[in-house]
Amino acid sequence: MAENDSRLTIETSDDITLVGFLDRNILEEATIQHIGDQISDIIDATPNPRILINFDNVDHLSSAALGMLITINNKVRHKSGQLRLANINTQIYEVFAITKLNKLFQIHSDAEKAMQSFK
Repeated sequence: MAENDSRLTIETSDDITLVGFLDRNILEEATIQHIGDQISDIIDATPNPRILINFDNVDHLSSAALGMLITINNKVRHKSGQLRLANINTQIYEVFAITKLNKLFQIHSDAEKAMQSFK
């Protein structure tokens, strides 16, 4: 994918990077790799990254996307940062619960609550 073919929306507010998805379905390996690389670049460029990933637009997520999120979480923690997830639909949340990833990630019902949870 070309550099300008971002599959994400990225904004910064109060030193918190807000990441949203343009795609409703995060399923293809190449797309997931590109998204992971983009978020990794944000983490690498920030001393103590504070990142909120908003799933408001997402209907389907593959297991590879879950793996990418775990990698992102590990990178953020390694830099003493904080990661929050928000607006995960019920179907996707069930997968987080079944795989116990709901215990690994701080998941909030909406972006506003997630923003307030940063310390």
